[in-house]
Amino acid sequence: MTSSQVMRLRKSAFAGFVFFVTLHLGAASASAQDADTIRQYQFEPGPGRYELVMKAVPRPVAGDNEVLVRVRATSLNRRDLNMLRRDYGDDPAYAGGIPLSDGAGEVIAVGKDVTRFEVGDRVAGTFFETWIDGAPSEQALLSDRGVNAGGMLSEIIVTHEDGLVSIPEHLSYEEAATLPCAGVTAWVGLFKRGRIEPGQYVLLEGTGGVSVFGLIFSGALGAKPIITSSRDDKLERAMAMGAVGTVNYRSNPDWHLRAREISGGHGVDQVLDVGGVDTLAKALDVLAYGGHIALIGGLSGYGSDVPTDSIMWINATVSGVYVGSREDFEAMNAFISEHEIRPLIDRVFEFEEAAAAYELMASGDFMGKIVIRH
Repeated sequence: MTSSQVMRLRKSAFAGFVFFVTLHLGAASASAQDADTIRQYQFEPGPGRYELVMKAVPRPVAGDNEVLVRVRATSLNRRDLNMLRRDYGDDPAYAGGIPLSDGAGEVIAVGKDVTRFEVGDRVAGTFFETWIDGAPSEQALLSDRGVNAGGMLSEIIVTHEDGLVSIPEHLSYEEAATLPCAGVTAWVGLFKRGRIEPGQYVLLEGTGGVSVFGLIFSGALGAKPIITSSRDDKLERAMAMGAVGTVNYRSNPDWHLRAREISGGHGVDQVLDVGGVDTLAKALDVLAYGGHIALIGGLSGYGSDVPTDSIMWINATVSGVYVGSREDFEAMNAFISEHEIRPLIDRVFEFEEAAAAYELMASGDFMGKIVIRH
């Protein structure tokens, strides 16, 4: 794998940015399902960043094994901001690409060889279009949606039938659009890699998409989630959602010690570590014997030294998690359906307000997921 590919797979830190949006609508119709052209956002090079541009483009056509999806909602992840800011380097392949990896909608046409879906089915795109099951390949990991032809910030997308899953019946399109990245990441970290069990203590860092999904999933299973935040109002909301304890890491720099107190001195059995450099050492310090840490993000940066002696001494397990496969997505959806879980959406923007959705993500003034309705 090349260094630029590794950068795409690993970097996720975000800082503030100036956001611009340009409209190039042409003759795009408000009725995208039947129009000859559709509205679609694309990235165009700008000074030091990419600009988000809405364009009128030809309506796509499904090939033999492809499906047309009328996208009804998309959601943002921090990764989407990194791409906008060129945090992954000046990748020329991003120019003209369609933003956002996460979206849900309705099947409106199928190719002649499609067997998995029919017109009218409600679906979501998988984060990786070609990672179906088992261990990933390099090729599968490079099929991640966002700022390429597989991006979801478009009224209609065309994709291979293998890159879609059916969505739980009780969820709206807006709710289903939050699942592909943050939902699957939390699921894989806790259930597939961590093998979480009822009664275990779970440490969740912050109140972004992955951590809030971790709160919801672990609570539904009967585990004991502990969550951190820099804001007391978010912590109060987390308690109402089922957290057994909370810590304000801004007012309490030794938040890991407080987490151990909440666990009665036992420590935490599971950690979804989204912080990186500033959080990993403390997460390891509070980890219980035989515990598991899922390494997910690097909000404070990557490159921290992993204390292998400490990990070996307590018989801990550390996993690197970069979302998951279609099989993982489908397993998560079965759990969501069984427990009638509903994702937490902070705010829903209209398609024309995509710029404002990015700005809210940049501010950090949200809890859970930010959604764009198409």
